[in-house]
Amino acid sequence: MESNRQRKFRVLVLVLVSFFTKALASDIFPKAQRVAWSSFNFKSMLTWSPNPTNYSYTVEFSEMGKDRERTPHCIRTMETECDLTAELKNLRASYNADILSEPKRGVSSDLVEFPHVTSERFSPYYDTLIGRPEFKIEVNNDMRKTTLFVTDVPTALFKNRNERLNIRDVFGDDLLYKVTYRKAKSTGKKEKTSKSSIIELTDLDQGVSYCFNIQVYLPSRDQDKRHGELSHIQCSPEEGTSVFEEYGTGVIVGAIFIIILAITTIIIVIVMCCRRRKQPKNTGKEGLPLNSV
Repeated sequence: MESNRQRKFRVLVLVLVSFFTKALASDIFPKAQRVAWSSFNFKSMLTWSPNPTNYSYTVEFSEMGKDRERTPHCIRTMETECDLTAELKNLRASYNADILSEPKRGVSSDLVEFPHVTSERFSPYYDTLIGRPEFKIEVNNDMRKTTLFVTDVPTALFKNRNERLNIRDVFGDDLLYKVTYRKAKSTGKKEKTSKSSIIELTDLDQGVSYCFNIQVYLPSRDQDKRHGELSHIQCSPEEGTSVFEEYGTGVIVGAIFIIILAITTIIIVIVMCCRRRKQPKNTGKEGLPLNSV
């Protein structure tokens, strides 16, 4: 019967063997470093380093509390990224991933457990970055109302493989748009939040040009992830804009100078032509001197 001392010794030996085996494995198959999630408009990538030499990487991922899965294009790969967009089906769930360092394809090993690194948690719904929206400006005839028509940003997600989803399809009522606007000749700003992609503004001064920025706003997220990228600035036209305001003084003065120069040149050419026509001809008898008597 095994004594207590023998059992302790056996456990110690197993611990030491396991330790040295893992240390040796880490030398042969270095662990991945700088593991990070990156996601833009729901295109979700897992990235890491360094580039492998005589080994490969395998990615395992799982929804929190569920079994781990693998995707075929990220098994024993020589790449340092894995596209998991189509694999993270429950967008509101949290996921983590393990990156295992393994032998190359076709190479066997006696190791049972390979070195691995676990990523941070990631949720597509709450962590993906949202790009800048596009929009059009429409001012009604009496210049009292300006309407902004926002195009919902398309995502990398598909329904039934051929129908691309936009952010409205994904976020539903959680999706808001924040408009920042100001007079074109002022720095003072105002903000308006809208649930709709058609945003009407009626508090603007009549006939005055305004400039607009729009971005996605998701109040259900953490504070630092609530806003999407700012759109490009667009400005509405101004009613009754003078020529000097439209083109600038320098352009107008230059145009006037060119016109005056052209008119002066034409007048000079006309005067010279008239003088040449009035000069007497010096050929024939009329041009000879009178004979003396």
